[in-house]
Amino acid sequence: MKEIREAKTAGFCFGVRRSVEMAEKLLQEHGRVLSYGQLIHNDDVVRSLQAQGLEVIHGDEEVRPGDKVILRAHGVSEKTVRALEAAGAEVFDATCPKVKLIHKTVHEASEEGQFVLVIGMRNHPEVEAICGWCTECAVLENEDEARRWLEENPEFSAKPICVVAQTTQTHSNFNNCVNFLKKGCTNLKIFDTICLATFTRQNEAMELASACDAVVVIGGKHSANSLHLAQICQELCSEVQFIERAEELDLERLQRSNIVALTAGASTPSWIIKEVRKKMDEEIKVEEVKEEVKDEVKAEEAEEIKAEVSTEEVKAEAPAEEAPAKAAPVEAKAEDLSFDAMLEETLKPIANGDKVTGVVTGISTTEVTVDLGAKYTGFIPVTDFTSDAGTKIEDCVKLGDEVQAIVVRVNDVEGTAMLSKKRLDNVKFWDDISDAAEAGAVVEGVVTDTNKGGVVVNVKGARVFVPASQTDLPREADFAELLKKTVKLKVTEVNKARKHIVGSIRRAANAQRHAMREALWENIEVGKRYKGVVKSMTSYGAFVDVGGVDGMVHVSELGWGRIHNPAEVVKVGDEIEVYVISFDKDAKRISLGYKDPEADPWKLFNDQFKVGDVATVKIVKLMQFGAFAEIIPNVDGLIHISQIADHRIAKVEDALKVGDVVDAKIIAIDQDKQKISLSIRALLEEQRAPAEEEVADEADAEAEAEEAAPAEE
Repeated sequence: MKEIREAKTAGFCFGVRRSVEMAEKLLQEHGRVLSYGQLIHNDDVVRSLQAQGLEVIHGDEEVRPGDKVILRAHGVSEKTVRALEAAGAEVFDATCPKVKLIHKTVHEASEEGQFVLVIGMRNHPEVEAICGWCTECAVLENEDEARRWLEENPEFSAKPICVVAQTTQTHSNFNNCVNFLKKGCTNLKIFDTICLATFTRQNEAMELASACDAVVVIGGKHSANSLHLAQICQELCSEVQFIERAEELDLERLQRSNIVALTAGASTPSWIIKEVRKKMDEEIKVEEVKEEVKDEVKAEEAEEIKAEVSTEEVKAEAPAEEAPAKAAPVEAKAEDLSFDAMLEETLKPIANGDKVTGVVTGISTTEVTVDLGAKYTGFIPVTDFTSDAGTKIEDCVKLGDEVQAIVVRVNDVEGTAMLSKKRLDNVKFWDDISDAAEAGAVVEGVVTDTNKGGVVVNVKGARVFVPASQTDLPREADFAELLKKTVKLKVTEVNKARKHIVGSIRRAANAQRHAMREALWENIEVGKRYKGVVKSMTSYGAFVDVGGVDGMVHVSELGWGRIHNPAEVVKVGDEIEVYVISFDKDAKRISLGYKDPEADPWKLFNDQFKVGDVATVKIVKLMQFGAFAEIIPNVDGLIHISQIADHRIAKVEDALKVGDVVDAKIIAIDQDKQKISLSIRALLEEQRAPAEEEVADEADAEAEAEEAAPAEE
């Protein structure tokens, strides 16, 4: 064990800390306090509180009037609360606020006649308490139980059902249950009541388990969130220890691991985490001392061997006493030394692992020949220059090019050396990737694999692990949708020794979105058009991403017709073209339009009609004061009751019905209010007038004829 990585989220969550602090305060004020059930799922903490005066009870019959009773963090049923109050106890509610919200949700659902389904551990205090706040309910621990429950209770397929989750549930289990229930039940109301702190803690545990050789999880064996933490880690790491306190830690098992992760459940106090961490730190120090001792022993042994060799050499080379030899001193010239040095440098041998530079002197279909100078000729495989079979080697390297490589194998007899350009490129890659991590630079790669902890991205041949929380995907999204896609990411962690690289697609995406936002706000103007993606919808409109910024398209701007729900026009994920209606740079708000101004029905109406024109209209709605008629799509006019007939009518229904197609005259247009007045009566009167004139003309003709006729004698 050389390194310990401790989870940032390890230890008390907000709800547990609140409960413990409340109990400690009550104990300081009153000395004796009753806890209904174990306050939190940690025996050490409970024992510590008991030493201060806390007494754990399990029924209202143990309460006397005036007793101070604190409710456990997991909550209790409504019946229990009422019984404690009836017994005369002063009740202090230490229930976690997140759990309290679930009580309210299921209570209201029951009052509305809904059946409650709880996804969680059946015998867990939190789940038992939740069930105590609703009339009818069932507990499902996994998808198999959900399937059996629905098979045994088919009558619930159409009944209203409220679904909630135990706060410490895993999202994968909750989503599996919900997705199955959706297939068999048509009237579900789903509430994702998993605590965000739980999700964050579990997600961090997944990241650590994926990146470390071993994991230590601290928590109570009956604590649901601790159990889930251990299960998550066991799925991703083969060496996991689930312990309650430092005494249970098996250090021998950790000695085989280089990097060990440490996390803890929401009910684990900081002092227990510190004890475990201290024990692990001490073990690291012991191992370091052992390594130092080993190094010292090796050094001493090396010195002894060296001394023995030197002694033997001296004995072997020493001349006989009777014939001592004395060498005459020879004065060397400076130029001779220079030449010797140059010759020695030229003939200097190379060794495996050396970095060398040479000039390309030959290219074949299998290898590239490199002149390394003096007595060595190097050979580099063609595959080191390109892995694409369709690429010609001559396009990658040419005669006379200078190349650098790493020595793989040397043959001193033949004066040849096998070289590897890939290995040198790999060394350079690690330098570049480390520089990218330090500079926060963005790199690019292709997603090649997925697992429960995240995705794997190939960056220049190296595997980069991207944890689930850094994929920039929603919680419920499937990682498979990223497979074989080119993504941009930022490198967050580099461990060259273990060849382990961690990256974040989210950070790169956030940086890109930030740049896009800056560019958008700098160039935005009213009327400008953008291509955007629908990100979410509400009852009053749709939010569209137009380059890192979400703009709002009100439901009235989605089309010219009557739209009751944005889903009638668009859906999440749609790519649409929108234009800017207005914007506020300070408030960072943009109002967008989607309907085509050229297709404005009012404009089309004005292009076709004017006052005095006759239009064939369709009756679409009847009112007491008249009828509305469609002139063209999305443009209606009003035929007042007085304009429906050429005689008085008592009811509109006496003359018209919805769906009738009639001719009407346009008698008025209000351009400001976009209102149109129509009249059937005007047409009837116009049609009657010529007929009356014709009758009058005939009468006049007859009268003239009578006057012109001679009188009878």
